[in-house]
Amino acid sequence: MKYTGAWLTRFALEQLDVAWVFGIPGVHTTELFDELASSPKLKPVLVTHEGGASFMADAVSRTSSHIGTLLVVPGAGLTHAMSGIAEAFLDGVPMLVLSGGVRRNKGRAYQLHDIDQQALMRPVTKAQFLASRHHDIIPMLYMAYREAMRGRPGPVYVELPVDVLLFQGESPALPAFPGFSQELILRDEDLDAACAELEAAKHPGLFVGWGARGARAELLALADLLGAPVATTLQGLSSFPAEHAWHAGMSFGMAAAPAARKVFEGCDCLLAVGTCFSEIGTGSYSVEVPASLVHVDIDPAVFSRNYPAAVSLCGDAQPVLAALLARLRSRGRLSPGRERQRRMAGIARDKADTLRDWRKGGDPTRVNPAKLFQSLDRVLSTDAVVVADDGNHTFLTAELLPMSGRRQFISPTDFNCMGYAVPAAIGARLANPNREVVAVVGDGAYLMTGTELLTAAAQKLGLVVLVFSDGELSQIAQAQQVPYNRKTCTVLKPLDLAASAATTGAAFLAINTDAEIEPRLAEARELAAQGRPVLVDVRIDYSRKSAFTAGIVKANLKRMPGGEKLRIVSRALVRHLGSPATAESESSS
Repeated sequence: MKYTGAWLTRFALEQLDVAWVFGIPGVHTTELFDELASSPKLKPVLVTHEGGASFMADAVSRTSSHIGTLLVVPGAGLTHAMSGIAEAFLDGVPMLVLSGGVRRNKGRAYQLHDIDQQALMRPVTKAQFLASRHHDIIPMLYMAYREAMRGRPGPVYVELPVDVLLFQGESPALPAFPGFSQELILRDEDLDAACAELEAAKHPGLFVGWGARGARAELLALADLLGAPVATTLQGLSSFPAEHAWHAGMSFGMAAAPAARKVFEGCDCLLAVGTCFSEIGTGSYSVEVPASLVHVDIDPAVFSRNYPAAVSLCGDAQPVLAALLARLRSRGRLSPGRERQRRMAGIARDKADTLRDWRKGGDPTRVNPAKLFQSLDRVLSTDAVVVADDGNHTFLTAELLPMSGRRQFISPTDFNCMGYAVPAAIGARLANPNREVVAVVGDGAYLMTGTELLTAAAQKLGLVVLVFSDGELSQIAQAQQVPYNRKTCTVLKPLDLAASAATTGAAFLAINTDAEIEPRLAEARELAAQGRPVLVDVRIDYSRKSAFTAGIVKANLKRMPGGEKLRIVSRALVRHLGSPATAESESSS
């Protein structure tokens, strides 16, 4: 039988249970977009920028069982999407990246969008495929899906030349997707070695990341059995419920809040699950990891890369932890000791003290972040999806908004893309029509992708976008202030968010003072429930730094060579004593 490559691509995507395909049509992809429009299972979604398409696809994969998929034009469309693709690559998020390709049957050079896309995508995808023949398309897409999901997940790239998409060709078989399963190989001696490390510990701790999110029941049981406090990475915030007595907070080193920092002091055995000990997750490598490290991860490449592991257990977190838990119980040698209640009480006390401190002081003319997040916590559903962008607000959200119940937190982490939140919230809302979705984004990050609210309005998606407005790129502006006594290229021009909302079709609200928090949040949730995106301008008070922001400054300064540290500190003193602070350097005014 003869089929167009576009029809064969549509057939394969339907077998793979792809639900949405994000992108912008171009001359190389119109045939495939037309096929997608005819599908009863697939929905093409027009975006305002291909970078938004990749962030939407990322969020679909992070928050649902569907694999996020985008379809872009070759060349510029692919390069526009690369930020979101690279984010998925470093964060371990599966994604199908489809693009058109130039004609390969005419031998012409200098074609429109002609670039070596296979080479371009090699550093940011797990695998790259080129469909040069019609009968290759279906098995190639199945292979791409398996590669995206197998082992440590990530994006894969499939290039579909325009002549293959547009014209008919032979494809004798239309096979169904056979499925696949993750392979798990655990050796008894490794399990016994891990048990021995944990049984010998007097003060064990758990450190859980994104890869642990499917093993919540096992983590809860292990924390209780071991009598161990639990810290998470930024990506792993929703891997362990925040209301649990053993939940200490994000990270556990210099960049952690007091509850985690204190309870992990003296930790003599760490069970780390689904984390690669990245720079963000470790607070710029400020955590003190004991020699007794039991590391569980699906990717063997992470073992002993940043911190040496005493025992490594390779595999998906849920079956590995289930096996470890069963082995620990069968051995019956654990005695968590009398410190359990004291440590639990210390976590609760330190959390309460931190929240109380956050509520005090600050700028009374702006919105206190703790009061905002405390009010949001009270009303937000326990299965809500919280999307944070990259910036100062990210770590305020991590510190002050508990991921209680089944709440899910997603954020750009290891590639650290600004502009993630608005499009990712759209992807999350499409994939979770019965869950609340709230995005938290800085005004600088909003400027990058805020136009995607047009996409949200077109799709009639009810979601709330909280824009933390302070007129600066605050994470960097704060970092500039002490050493330089000026802020270069980090002060923003005034932004009319009400006009932005009106332009994109979103509802608009403003929270200017603490007194407005509760009524405006209630109004925003009510409007979102009616199927409308809501843009909320929050006049945030950034006068206090998050524990993470303050901690990484100390950690990096501590590691600096003595001469460089003296030079930087001396310059800061001279500038602060010699002249008043300036908002911007002359070169940026």
